[in-house]
Amino acid sequence: MEFKDYYKIMGVARDATQDEIKRAYRKLARKYHPDVSKEPDAEVRFKEIGEAYEVLKDPEKRAAYDQLGTSWQSGQEFQPPPGWNQGFEFHDGGFAHADASQFSSFFEALFGNRFNTNRRYRDEGFDMRGNDTHAKISIDIQDAYLGSVRTITLQHTELGPDGRPQVKTRKLNVRIPKGVHQGQLIRLAGQGSPGIGKHNAGDLYLEIAFNPHPFYKIEGKDVLLELPVTPWELALGRVVKVPTPTGMVDLKLPPGTQSGRKLRLKERGIPSKPPGDLYVILQIVLPSADSEQAKGLYEEMERKLAFNPRSKLGV
Repeated sequence: MEFKDYYKIMGVARDATQDEIKRAYRKLARKYHPDVSKEPDAEVRFKEIGEAYEVLKDPEKRAAYDQLGTSWQSGQEFQPPPGWNQGFEFHDGGFAHADASQFSSFFEALFGNRFNTNRRYRDEGFDMRGNDTHAKISIDIQDAYLGSVRTITLQHTELGPDGRPQVKTRKLNVRIPKGVHQGQLIRLAGQGSPGIGKHNAGDLYLEIAFNPHPFYKIEGKDVLLELPVTPWELALGRVVKVPTPTGMVDLKLPPGTQSGRKLRLKERGIPSKPPGDLYVILQIVLPSADSEQAKGLYEEMERKLAFNPRSKLGV
């Protein structure tokens, strides 16, 4: 996926005002509109300009895009940095004048699921329900197993007096329910945008992600653990200790188990309804031959076992 420098595409500086961005778009749209342009790449450029404007015209999308930093070059291979948009609060409203599906994979990776939402307010004269807002937050795996109360910091964007987006912050105490899973939304009623007139404020929806863990991986409601084991534990079948987020458990290895086998600990995953499972992936670890005694033992196994793991390959 290629990085897109939206400022370069629009021909504006990174500190351009919203009015400057709007004027640049109008000029470029007239130049490259496929119905009137004589440029050979008019259609491609027109779509590229439309995508850039979709981001830079919106203070929230623009501020989020700016968080990627200035070290990326247009056309460079790109993957969104982990957690790049954590705690950034976005408002509903969807695409006023564009179909998100027409944009590039770069746009989809950053904004595809975040802005394709429907407005939830009702317009009744001068009364208007506030927009819902959305943010992604990261929690620890123990929060999902036990539940917790966390203080989170959210960022949102406002236009300053100079016409440029400014990032503001607010803090909220949030109860993380036991059993919450990756991608789940937590609704905080009345914590969205203020209403107008007699209508209530919108709601805030927090999308759950998990902080990286030294040895657990999360897949939906399931938890994966790579467990180091010795050759004799696999060959002979032994009971080994397995750490889980709620404490140690004993796991009986069947004799002759191969490295890489996945064993399931039923309902030891995220304790949602129904609960997930914890999968233990066995990874053989060999002792180092870093002493004469260790070398002697390996040489003895080599002589007595006469084991050839490549025999099925004919070698």
